[in-house]
Amino acid sequence: MPDTGLTGFGRPSILVTGASGNLGREVVDRLRGRGARVRCLVRERPGPRPGVEWAAGDLTDPATVRAALAGVDAVFLIWPMLDSAPAHDPVAELAAAAPRVVYVSSTAIDDEAERQSDPIVQVHADMEALLRNAGLHPVVLRSDTLASNARGWAPQLRTGDVVSGPDFARTAVVDERDVADAAVAALLAPHDGPYLLTGPEVLGRADQVALLGAALRRRLRFRAVAADLARSRMLADGRPERLVDALVAASLHRPESNRTTDHVERLTGRPPRDFATWALDHAPEFD
Repeated sequence: MPDTGLTGFGRPSILVTGASGNLGREVVDRLRGRGARVRCLVRERPGPRPGVEWAAGDLTDPATVRAALAGVDAVFLIWPMLDSAPAHDPVAELAAAAPRVVYVSSTAIDDEAERQSDPIVQVHADMEALLRNAGLHPVVLRSDTLASNARGWAPQLRTGDVVSGPDFARTAVVDERDVADAAVAALLAPHDGPYLLTGPEVLGRADQVALLGAALRRRLRFRAVAADLARSRMLADGRPERLVDALVAASLHRPESNRTTDHVERLTGRPPRDFATWALDHAPEFD
């Protein structure tokens, strides 16, 4: 197999956090395809999966982190959106084990700002600082809005042709498969970063809904709703209150970004996919 830059021999062992999420699942699949040994840190152990070792526990618990790190060469780190940046202890466990750490952050971070635009971006900025201050040299992948967030529209589209919700600022929506490919490249060979991972075009919610409609051959439209109404609807759908409040704050305060980069191509060797491609590939999920 090709040299991974990690161990020099044998198969590298990678700890994946957030393995049950849209992005984490893609990373696990790609690592297995590259012959890596994969250990997934999850809060609840799922059923058996060939080629995957499960470590049950909480990422905020230093003892859990210490046990999960035993024998690994690198860590793919996604910090839970609902949790504040941790006390130093769990990050210190990462530093003590000294593996390569690839952290998925946000392109919305403003390096010149004392405080970030919203709670979600603030957690990412705090985590980056904690990793650096612990003596680690993480490969930071600052990702733009993931295309997979559109999966949240599926319940509305099964009952009608209108997607309603808060109108977030336009961003260069990036396919989670491209972020996963970039992450695997950073996990298996030396890289520096930070990298700003974007899609090839800047889109608003209405643009995404229209492109999804084209893939579904339906005339879909987006209807923006006021923040208080969006909040009450998300709570009624059963979403956690802290997540809802963070999403509403992001919709109100996160600035628009017109930036696209070639960083996906730098890491993967190919241009990023556009949202229209994502919509076509995932159309069956909205039936």
